[in-house]
Amino acid sequence: MDSILIGSLGLGAILVLLALRVPIAITLISVSLTGIYAIVGERAAIGSLKTIPYEFVAHWSLSAIPMFLLMGAVAFNAGIVSSIYKAARLWLAGLPGGLAIASNFACAGFAAASGSSVATSSAMGRIAVPEMLRFGYDKGLATGVVAAAGTLGSLIPPSILMVLYGTFAEASISKLMIAGIIPGILTAGIYAVMIAARCKISPELAPPVDFKPTWGERFESLRDVWPMPFLILGVIGGLYSGIVTATEAGALGAFLSIVIAAGYRRLTWDVLLQSVKDTLYGTGVIFFVSIGAVLLSRFIALSGIPFAMVDFAEAYGVQGYGVVLFCGFVFLILGMFLDPIGLLLIALPVFLPMIESSGFDLIWFGILVIKFVEIGLITPPVGLSVYTIKGVVGDTVPLGTIFQGILWFLACELLVVVLLVVFPGISLFLPGLMN
Repeated sequence: MDSILIGSLGLGAILVLLALRVPIAITLISVSLTGIYAIVGERAAIGSLKTIPYEFVAHWSLSAIPMFLLMGAVAFNAGIVSSIYKAARLWLAGLPGGLAIASNFACAGFAAASGSSVATSSAMGRIAVPEMLRFGYDKGLATGVVAAAGTLGSLIPPSILMVLYGTFAEASISKLMIAGIIPGILTAGIYAVMIAARCKISPELAPPVDFKPTWGERFESLRDVWPMPFLILGVIGGLYSGIVTATEAGALGAFLSIVIAAGYRRLTWDVLLQSVKDTLYGTGVIFFVSIGAVLLSRFIALSGIPFAMVDFAEAYGVQGYGVVLFCGFVFLILGMFLDPIGLLLIALPVFLPMIESSGFDLIWFGILVIKFVEIGLITPPVGLSVYTIKGVVGDTVPLGTIFQGILWFLACELLVVVLLVVFPGISLFLPGLMN
């Protein structure tokens, strides 16, 4: 059987198995090994299973993943996260939609400590959504802002997805993380402007809060916020200055979060044990899926599909930004159905050869990929961030209401994508200074 046909059947089988709710790691591993066996035989399939998982897991740069997970777990379990929202609420409550804007920026702050979109949505959903609903905020706005802003965990460094992308694309992980700073701030800023404008036009979306914090209370709230900027600046500053690599930055962040929690006398044995448990579980899931994705990469390469796609693009005149548009379209479609790590690791083996042959900067494309993944997290019918918020609020808010609240944020995301494509310097300015 033709290898390209086998590859195409394999990709189709993956979609079918995922639709049947077979776990993504098992799907990737089983289909990849079957495909390798069909193309080059039994010995190659067994050899791939023997060597590829070890070689991938032993990759030094991936040790940053459990470290970033531990950093975020300690920050959350020690209660450092709640202080961000409290301060943002006191300072921004007077603006139209002030609590929603506060939630937006609090999500951005926690995103810089967690490295995970789902963790950010889950943590801030438990803190911010009940507060907004208590003050009579529109249910779609209250849940939509946390579901959308929670996705900034993928973009604002440190980011687990950036570590995975950099490993697969053989791009500088440090530069990728620094490249995400301005797009992340830009996204949060556009969200805030949109919320304020909507709430100014339609005040019923966000009734004015009935408390007037004093300036003393506002400045008092900043006393408990300093650990988070200290943690973020420690990690990003270390990366930008070159003092630490991306891998070492994960260890630095985990160390700083433990020191901060201990300094606040919140580092109990229960907090430490739960943080380690969360880290082990998250690392196991990510690595299991990643091993399947590496095997898929070998299968796809052997099938010749990437080269066929490049030839197809050249034959039909799909060049330059047309390739980026095609990749973005596929990412957005698959993002409706796949989790972010699975989406990233399934698509990269197919698209990276096309992007490299087109001569695009892999750092710039990496930021676009993360943005596409972000959009997939809030796109129906299977927006993982939306379902995370649904799990937090339970029956209080219908799922349809959350998706309706997301639509305005989707429009903002598409605007940011256009800006990133038209003005590549948004992503490449800070990495350029590192040179």
